[in-house]
Amino acid sequence: MTHWHDHLIIGPILLPMAVAAAMLLIDERRRTLKASLSLAAMAAILAMALILLHESATGAAGGGDTARVYRLGDWAAPYGVVLVADRLSTLMVALTSVLGGLALIFALARWDRAGPRFHALFLTLIMGVNGAFLTGDLFNLFVFFEVMLAASYGLALHGSGEARVRAGVLYIAVNLTASLLFLIGVSLIYGVAGTLNMADLAARVPGVAAGDLGLFHVGAAVLGTAFLIKCAMWPLGFWLTSTYSAASAPSAAAFAILSKVGVYVVIRLSLLLFGVQAGASAGFGLTWLLVGGLATVAFGTFGLIASRDLSRAAGFGVIISSGSVLAILGVGDTSALSGALYYLIGSTLACAALFLLAEILQRGREPDVGEARAVFDDEYRDPFDDDERNEPGLVIPAAVAALGGAFLICTLMLAGLPPLAGFVGKLAMIDALVRQGGAAPWILTAVLSVSSIGALIGLTRLGVGAIWTRDDDAPALVVGAAEATALAGLLAACVLLAVFAGPALVYTDHTAAWLADPQAYVQAVLSGGGR
Repeated sequence: MTHWHDHLIIGPILLPMAVAAAMLLIDERRRTLKASLSLAAMAAILAMALILLHESATGAAGGGDTARVYRLGDWAAPYGVVLVADRLSTLMVALTSVLGGLALIFALARWDRAGPRFHALFLTLIMGVNGAFLTGDLFNLFVFFEVMLAASYGLALHGSGEARVRAGVLYIAVNLTASLLFLIGVSLIYGVAGTLNMADLAARVPGVAAGDLGLFHVGAAVLGTAFLIKCAMWPLGFWLTSTYSAASAPSAAAFAILSKVGVYVVIRLSLLLFGVQAGASAGFGLTWLLVGGLATVAFGTFGLIASRDLSRAAGFGVIISSGSVLAILGVGDTSALSGALYYLIGSTLACAALFLLAEILQRGREPDVGEARAVFDDEYRDPFDDDERNEPGLVIPAAVAALGGAFLICTLMLAGLPPLAGFVGKLAMIDALVRQGGAAPWILTAVLSVSSIGALIGLTRLGVGAIWTRDDDAPALVVGAAEATALAGLLAACVLLAVFAGPALVYTDHTAAWLADPQAYVQAVLSGGGR
C-alpha cells in the first residue's frame, strides 16, 4: 500500500486526532487560528468520507461487492488491527462529517468561546465516532467508544450553569456503567470464542459448543445492553433528554450522532453474528429489539408531546429515531431495514437542526454564557454577549419568516410527513412491513403512524409558542451568519435527501442486502481482501 489512496480509510481517524493534539499546543487566545484549523480539518474529513461513500455506492476499489480493509502494521486479521469500510460504515462516517462540520460552524457564533479547548474536544469526539464506525474488532471498538465518551463529557459540561453540571454528572455516571458492561460482555465473548475480530467471530459462532452457547449469549446480551444504553432504548434512555437539552446547542447537535453509534453497533453485530448463518444462535435477541424498539418509540412520542421546550423535544426526537430503527431490526425484514437506514439519516439531520433552532428561539430564557460562572475557568476566557455574537452586518432580515420555515421543515421531517425525507423513510418502512404481514409488523406500523401524529402535535404546539405567540418582553429573533449557515446546511441536507430519494434508497437497499448476507464481509476481512 504505497499510493495515498490506499491510506484514505484511516484519514477520518488520524486527521482529527492530529489536529486536536496540535490544538493543545496553541494559545487559547488564538481563536481565529483554532477555528480555521478545525474548519479545514472537518472539510478534509468530509472530502475523505464522500470519496469512501462514492466508492461504496459505485463499487470502485472493492467498495460495492466487498469491503475496503486497511491492515494497520500490515498484520492480517484476526491477529492484527483492521479498519473496515463497507456500505454501512462509510454511510455513517459521511453522516458524521456533514453533521459535525455544520455543528462546528454554528459553534463559531459564540460557543467555541464559552470555555477553553472546545475545538480539541470537538475533533476528538469526531475521531472517536469515526473510529467506532470503521473499526473491525471489539477491542478497538471499546477504545474508540471511550475516546468518544471522554470528549463528550467535556462537551456536555462546556459552557456554564448548574443545569449542565447536574446533567453532565448523570451522563458520566450512566456511560461509565455502560463502559463497565461493555468490558464484561467483551470478556465473556472472548472467553468463549477466543477472538474479538468481528469477522472472525462471525466465522466461529456456528461452531460454538452447545455447552458454551449460553455463556456466549450472556456475553452478547451484556454487550448489547451497553450499546442499548447509548441508543437510549426504553427504559435505559432516561438520561438522554436532560443531558442533551442542557448541553450547548452545537454539542447537542453533534450528540445526535452518538446515539446512532449504538444503533450502528447493534445492527452490525446482530446481522453479522446472529444472522441466518449463525446456526443455533440465529435471530438471538431480535424479539427483545422489537419489543424494546416499540416501547422506545412510544416513550419518545409521549415525551415529545409533554415537552415544554424545544431542546427536550429534540431529545425525544432522537429517542424516537433510535427506537424506530431498533424495532425494524427486530422484525428481521431486509426491505424494512433499508427504509430504516434511510430514515435514520434524515431523522438524525432533523434532530440536529432542531437543537440548533431551539438555541435561537429560546434565547433569553436563561442567563447568557457570559453572565454565569463557567464550568471550566480559564484565564483567557473572554465573556461575550449578544452584541458580540450578532455584530452589525451579520443579522439576517426577516428572521421570523426564515425561522418559521426552518421549523416547518424540522417538523415535517420528524413527524414523517410529505414531501420530505422523513415521509419517504417511514413510507418505505411501512410498505415493507405491510408486505411482510403478521401481527408484529402491523403493530409496528400502527406505532409508527401514531408516532407521526404525536410528533406533529407536540412540535406544532411548541413552534406556535416559540415563534408566533412570543411574549412581548421576549428578545428579538436575531440570527448570526454562522448560525444561519449551519442551520441552512442541515435543512438543505434534509431537502436534498428527499430530492435524491431514489438513489439514496437504492444505496440503502444494497446496504441492507449486504448486511443480511455477511459472508462477503467475513471473507474480505479474513482473506485480506479489499484494499
